[in-house]
Amino acid sequence: MSEFTVAPLLKTPTVAVWDLCCPGSGEHAHAEGCVGVTHLMFPYRGLYVRQVGDDAAVAEAGQVLFFNAGEDGRIAHPVPGGDASLAVWVEEEMLRELAPPALLREGAALAFRQPRLRIDPRAQALVALLRHSLREDIAESLEAESLALTLVQRSLGPRTSHAAGASLGRQRLVDRTKLVLASDLSRRWALDEIAAEVGVSPVYLTQVFKQVEGLPLYRYQLRLRLARALDLLAQYDDLTQLSLELGFSSHSHFSAAFQQAYGRSPTEFRQSALQR
Repeated sequence: MSEFTVAPLLKTPTVAVWDLCCPGSGEHAHAEGCVGVTHLMFPYRGLYVRQVGDDAAVAEAGQVLFFNAGEDGRIAHPVPGGDASLAVWVEEEMLRELAPPALLREGAALAFRQPRLRIDPRAQALVALLRHSLREDIAESLEAESLALTLVQRSLGPRTSHAAGASLGRQRLVDRTKLVLASDLSRRWALDEIAAEVGVSPVYLTQVFKQVEGLPLYRYQLRLRLARALDLLAQYDDLTQLSLELGFSSHSHFSAAFQQAYGRSPTEFRQSALQR
């Protein structure tokens, strides 16, 4: 467990937030600090695979994973480079109020039925805004609590989330595709190259990926790049350099995609998250 970096960012009676970073070596259990309580995990950098019993879930930016109290899960790292996630705990009665009943298991213990949901770009932007604001110590406790609850509510909402639904074979095909894309985020993949890597036809791949993930393959890759931009904005003064390193053809292409996804330009987002 020592390989984890666990940074507590917020702790109140109703909400707690941790920033978890892992170098991505080997297979291990979940990080200490938020074990033992049901909580939500928002990956924002890299990729890992979480195994609970016979079920495996690929965790990458744009997902929320549910960690139920008492579950014995394992984490594996099929792609080098490490990963990072924002963990959010919400007081039980408040979380029950926020979560649609269909997402929760029956019984007295608070637990989610499924391992993950896909979240929309605005929820992903809230992940970055919450993390940056707490990291830079520019969010008061009340504001941070409100941001965290808004993030949870949006991530669990039926209009802003998507539950993967497909046969085991199709899910595994999509998971292999995710690993291919995550292996080189800046590469401008051609569809036939990705299909060749996973051993199916391009037509079949596009059909299955959209069925399972609820969005086209090209848009999934774009969201991965934009999520990485959210993570790195604080480290770059030159946004043109950032956009090129992430595989965008130009700064204008990057800025337009960012604006469409998150409702504000990269510069405006950086100002709101880091310079208040």
